[in-house]
Amino acid sequence: MKLSDYVIEFIVKQGVSHIFEMVGGAIAHLLDSAGKRADISCVSVHHEQAGAFAAEGYARTNRKLGVAMATSGPGALNMLTGIGSCYFDSVPCLFVTGQVNTYEYKFERPLRQVGFQETDIVSIARPITKYAVIVTDPSNIRYQLEKAVYLAQTGRPGPVLLDIPMDVQRSEIEPDQLESFYESEEYLAANLQTSKCNWNEETFSEISSLLSASKRPLVLVGGGVRTAGAEAELLKFIDHTGIPVVTSLLGIDALPHQHPSFLGLIGSYGNRYSNLALANCDFLLILGSRLDSRQTGTRPQRFSRASRKVHVDIDVHELNAKVHVDMALQGDVRSFLQQFNNHLLQTMPQERDDSTWYSILHEYCHRFPDTPPSDSSPTIHPNRFMKLLSRHCTSEQMICLDVGQHQMWASQSFRLKAGQRLFNSGGMGAMGFALPAAIGAAMASGREIIVIAGDGGFQVNIQELETIRHHNLPIKMFVMDNNNLGMVRQFQDLYFQGRRQSSSKGYSCPDLSKVAEAYGIPSLSIHTWEEAERQIQAAMDHSGPLLIHIKLQEDTVVTPKLVVNRPIEDMFPHLEEQELKKLMVIEETSETEKGDE
Repeated sequence: MKLSDYVIEFIVKQGVSHIFEMVGGAIAHLLDSAGKRADISCVSVHHEQAGAFAAEGYARTNRKLGVAMATSGPGALNMLTGIGSCYFDSVPCLFVTGQVNTYEYKFERPLRQVGFQETDIVSIARPITKYAVIVTDPSNIRYQLEKAVYLAQTGRPGPVLLDIPMDVQRSEIEPDQLESFYESEEYLAANLQTSKCNWNEETFSEISSLLSASKRPLVLVGGGVRTAGAEAELLKFIDHTGIPVVTSLLGIDALPHQHPSFLGLIGSYGNRYSNLALANCDFLLILGSRLDSRQTGTRPQRFSRASRKVHVDIDVHELNAKVHVDMALQGDVRSFLQQFNNHLLQTMPQERDDSTWYSILHEYCHRFPDTPPSDSSPTIHPNRFMKLLSRHCTSEQMICLDVGQHQMWASQSFRLKAGQRLFNSGGMGAMGFALPAAIGAAMASGREIIVIAGDGGFQVNIQELETIRHHNLPIKMFVMDNNNLGMVRQFQDLYFQGRRQSSSKGYSCPDLSKVAEAYGIPSLSIHTWEEAERQIQAAMDHSGPLLIHIKLQEDTVVTPKLVVNRPIEDMFPHLEEQELKKLMVIEETSETEKGDE
C-alpha cells in the first residue's frame, strides 16, 4: 500500500470528513490519495493560516479531530498562528506538513537549507504543539499517527504535527506489519498518567462543607467545561444547587444565557455586574479556567480575595499558577462534576436558599446594565446591536467572533440560546480567526454560521470569501466598521494622548460591500439604528452567504474596561470611591491589604 494512501485511510477512520489544505508540491501525494476517495473531502483554502483556523473551527464544532495540511517551507510556516491558537485554547487538531525528500534534508548538518523550500518546521512548531515529529522511516508511520492522534485528544487536548517527506509519502508499506503505538509500553505509561485525578469522597465532603458554610457562592465556568463535554453535568449541578454562574471568554457558551443562574462574562472587558459578583463572593468554584490576567486583572492577589476557592483543571501546571486557591484538584472537569453531582444528591437533597445573594446580584445587574437605555440617537450603539442581533438568531445557528472591539461587545451582550455555540479566539487572540473558523464549523455541522467581525480583522483572511462562495456555505458575515483598529485605538487614546499611529493614522479599509460583491456574495448595509431591525430580518431571511456592513462611529469604545493596577471590580469609567464601597459586601482586612504590597 502507498504510504500516503495509508495516512488518508487512517484519518478517515478517526471520523474526519474534511481536510483543510492549500496545495503544494510537497503534499501532492497526500492530496492525490485523499482526492481518490468518496468518504473524505479536501477543502482548498487560499491561505494556510485559514486552513489551520478552519480545522480548529471544525474540531471545536464536532469535538472531533480537525485536520489541516500544508506544503513545506512557506506553507508550513503559514499554519503556525492557527497551530498556536489550538495549543492555547486546547483544541485537538492534526497538522500534516509535507517535507523535501529525506536525501535533500539537512538534518544535523550546519547548513541553512539543502532542498528547495526545506524548513525545519518540527523544531519551530514544537513549543506550540503537544507533539511534533518528522517521519523518516515509512515503517514507523502507524506508530507516529496513532501516537499523535492519541496525544491530541487525551488529557488537555491540543495540536500535533507530523512532517512527512515526499519520498516517505510515496513509499510502499505493508500495513499489517506496522508497529502500533497502542501496543507499546509508551502508551501504557501515558494512559496511566492521564487517567489520574486527585480527589475522593472526602474531597467532595470538604467542598460540600465549604459550600454549605457560604452565603455568597459563585461558579466560574471556563473553556475546559466545553472541552471536556461537561455542559450537561454543569447544567445538572446548577439546577440542583441554584448557584449563580459567571464565565470566562471561552466558557461563555457552556450555559444558555436565559438560565436564571447565568450572570455574564468576567474579566478585563467583562460585565461590571459579573466582576462585582466575583469580587464579593465568599465561595468560588473554578471549573476548567486557567485564570489568565484577562480574567484576574494585573492584581491577581485581589482576585475574589474574600472567597474560599476550589479550582478544578486537567492541567496541573495551571493550578496555583496565578491565583492561590484553597483546594487545587487535577482531573477531568466532566468526571469531577459527575462524581460531585452524585455526592450532592445524597448530601444536599434540595436547592440552596440564596435569595439574599441573588437580590444583591440583581441590584448589580439593574444598576449597571450591559446596554444603555433606548434613546433617540440615530447612531448604532454596538452593545444594543448585539442584543438585537441575538434576538433574531435561532438556536440552530452558531456564532464565530473575530478579535477586536466587536468581540467584546458580542461577548458582553449577545444572548445565547440553548443549543447555540459561540467561538472566541482566546489565548492567541488572532485577528482573521472568524471567517475561516466559520468555514470549518459549517463543514462540520451543516448549520448556518453567524460571523461577527471588525473591519480590520475581516481583511486579514478576506480571501476566504472565495472559499465561502465556491462551496455556497450558509455564512452570514456581520462586519462592525468604525474605520480603524478600534481596540488598539482605544488603548492609544487612554495611554498615548490620542496619538493613533497605525490604528487610525495609516490605516484604511475598502468598501467591503463591493469587495463581497466582487466575490459573488451579496451584501446589505446598516447605517442607522432605525434600519437595524429591518435589515437584520432581511439577512436572516436570505439563503446562502451574505455580508452585512454595519457602519459605526469612529470613536466607538468598549465599556466597561479594566485598566492596569485596578482590582477587577474597579472598572473604567470608574465609579466614585464611596459608591464602589457601598456596592462591596466583603470587608477589607489587614490580610488583604498586606497581600497587595
